[in-house]
Amino acid sequence: MCSNLLSTFLLIISSIPSVFSQSAIQFTENGQNQYIGKYLSIFQDSTRQLTLGDIQSNPTLFKPINRSVPNLGTGSANNWVKFVLQNNTDADNLIVSLSHTAIDEVTFYRVNNGQVDSLHIKSGDPLRTRAYRHQFFLFDVPLAHGASATCYLKLYSNKQLQVPIAIHTPKNLVEILSTVDILSAAYIGVMLSMILYNLFLFFSTRETHYFVYVNYIFWVTIAQAAIMGFIGRILPIENDWLSANMITFSGAMSGIGAIFFVKSFLQTAQDSPKFNKLLNLFLAGYLLAIVILIIGFPLIAYRIVNVVAGFGSMIVVILAFQLSRHKYEQTKYFLFAWCVFLISVIVYVLKDYDILPYNFFTLRSVQIGSAIEAVLLSFALAAKINTYRKEKEESQTQALLISKENEKLIREQNIILEQRVEERTYALKESNESLQKTLTHLKETQAQLVEAEKMASLGQLTAGVAHEINNPINFVTSNVAPLRRDINMIWNTLDEIEKIALSDSPVEEKERYINAHKDELDFDYLKEEIDFLLKGMHEGANRTAEIVKSLRIFSRVDEDSLKFADINEGLESTLVILNSVVKEGVRVAKHYAELPFVECYPGKLNQVFLNIITNALYAINKKFDGKSGGLLEIKTEVDSVNVYISIKDNGTGMPAGVREKIFEPFFTTKEVGEGTGLGMSIAYNTIKKHQGEIKIESEVGEGTNFILVIPLKQQLH
Repeated sequence: MCSNLLSTFLLIISSIPSVFSQSAIQFTENGQNQYIGKYLSIFQDSTRQLTLGDIQSNPTLFKPINRSVPNLGTGSANNWVKFVLQNNTDADNLIVSLSHTAIDEVTFYRVNNGQVDSLHIKSGDPLRTRAYRHQFFLFDVPLAHGASATCYLKLYSNKQLQVPIAIHTPKNLVEILSTVDILSAAYIGVMLSMILYNLFLFFSTRETHYFVYVNYIFWVTIAQAAIMGFIGRILPIENDWLSANMITFSGAMSGIGAIFFVKSFLQTAQDSPKFNKLLNLFLAGYLLAIVILIIGFPLIAYRIVNVVAGFGSMIVVILAFQLSRHKYEQTKYFLFAWCVFLISVIVYVLKDYDILPYNFFTLRSVQIGSAIEAVLLSFALAAKINTYRKEKEESQTQALLISKENEKLIREQNIILEQRVEERTYALKESNESLQKTLTHLKETQAQLVEAEKMASLGQLTAGVAHEINNPINFVTSNVAPLRRDINMIWNTLDEIEKIALSDSPVEEKERYINAHKDELDFDYLKEEIDFLLKGMHEGANRTAEIVKSLRIFSRVDEDSLKFADINEGLESTLVILNSVVKEGVRVAKHYAELPFVECYPGKLNQVFLNIITNALYAINKKFDGKSGGLLEIKTEVDSVNVYISIKDNGTGMPAGVREKIFEPFFTTKEVGEGTGLGMSIAYNTIKKHQGEIKIESEVGEGTNFILVIPLKQQLH
């Protein structure tokens, strides 16, 4: 994260012209622990094609630098650095130290007495392959006292390129590197202690804030270790791509970790939705940079990380200031930590441009700032958790007080309620007795009404049966007298034939006399008349038997028990009973499907059929008034689950208001005395008892269709 902030400020300040520019001169004396930037001259080869020979042949390419530590910015050029080194010490070997480790490729050339020695180092090369196993780029320059050599450095980097070059003797170099390593190890130790401590708190409390914090500090540590070049010392990474791009990648990851920590700690989703959306944009920017880095554009990715980090840090400061007005206790550590970190970055950048001196404090300001930030953020996190706990304790205390107050109120109210309960109990007891009497009266009234409906149906049934049986009985009765007369004539004929048979007359005369008597009686007609009378009496008897059978099927004395019955047979018996109600001019069309036996209450279903068919005939008679054209259509169908019974008429039909009330008890459209209003209510309850359904399709003036849906088997509960 700090490298991103650093690069952003570099971009901002790079446009400011230096006020400390001085003419460049060659370095000809030993300067222990001093950066020799003012003795360097620089040339940037944008073609990246020039060799050392090309450079030597055109010395005018180099321009002097007037800063102790040059900042060459970012780009894709080869940066050539030239200086002349004269050894004025007693040591016979000097060491050139380039302490900026974030350089992709470094090639060192030493020209002495016409001889050229070179050493090429890539950032991904393992430290064990270097002459000095250190993250700094270190190059030997063997020189006798008073001798001089011209040195060249060819540098390439897709990140911010700084050139802090110093000259050391071997003895002094050991002291310098030891100090650097101790300080780096101390920084990493502080950061690791923060990581481990808060990781322990996370596993202890399961507070996700701690985990998000640990993730953020981890990536800040990785980013700083990468900038210091310390990654190779800790982890022997031997991957060229990872080694070359670790600073950019870890910078993006530390930025992502920072955004998640800010969102978690400041609760931006709840307290500042607009800022939360803006943070999501910065998060997308970091992810875009990682994608671009992976597909092979490291310079573009580095610049995106820089821009997103700069603007994102400013937005976080603004957000923290805004939220501190409402939640100062929770945000004061966070705000202070973030400001310390930003100040450390600014100090680091000002050092790069010689506005501040390049010394121990300015060189390590970002490490100091990030360490302080890590500690302060840990304090902020602890304060936030403590605030949560305090609020929780206050809430529990308040809840306890409320509970006690409620308990007191409940005790007081219980005394009052007990008194009122006693009063209400007495009142309810009296009311209950009154209601019980009313309920008993209602049950008696209901039973009387249902009985009245049964009696009305029974009266209709009796009238129909009497009418139906009366016709065949009358037919039989009217045939008895003629049949008796014809039989008497036959008996007389038999007596006469017996006399003739016993007489002494000749056979021919007996035969003539018998034939004459038969002609007198018209014997052939007499036989035909007797056959006709017997046939009529037989038909009347069969008709009477059929009616009695239908009556027996319809009545079903076992109607209160479930049994398997033939629905078609029940419909047919109902039609037989109602035959007298079917006036002349009304046609009955029957379309019976082959049905399996249905588990039902047969007697109750027959009552439903009687009520619906009676209403249908009433509607037909009301519309046609004895004229032809009436149609009653009865149809049965079956599927794997249900039987469907359609009873359709072309009578007067029903408006919507009548359809909605048709099943209400006591509702009827008939004249007073023509119906009780309970028939359809009983039918509805009967079908519901069968776990079935009644559907009504009706149109005024066109007729009505009742569709009964009855399951083949009843599901007992």
